[in-house]
Amino acid sequence: QVQLVESGGGLVQPGGSLRLSCTASGSIFITYAMGWYRQAPGKEREFVAAISWSGGTTNYADSVKGRFTISRDNAKNTLYLQMNSLKPEDTAVYYCNAARSIGTMPGNYWGQGTQVTVSS
Repeated sequence: QVQLVESGGGLVQPGGSLRLSCTASGSIFITYAMGWYRQAPGKEREFVAAISWSGGTTNYADSVKGRFTISRDNAKNTLYLQMNSLKPEDTAVYYCNAARSIGTMPGNYWGQGTQVTVSS
């Protein structure tokens, strides 16, 4: 079992930055690939970014490539999403996810989500 808790969301102006965190407890964090997904009002949940257990492989949705950076600190059991140059269309609830590998994402483990609102 893996328990996931996101934090770091909030209100930010267009062009601003936020860093989301996801802290994991329970099973061994290092054995899981991790990812971020988001869901905007009235839309389906969509993939944002993923990182392998070692951090050596990352994938990004085209819509965030070059603006967002996913990283992890296995010693702290924590996943991060650095979001720069934020746009109003990035407004959504952001969820972290744990899976056995990037290829099997999304996995069965989800956090409760953190709201990100980009607005002037």
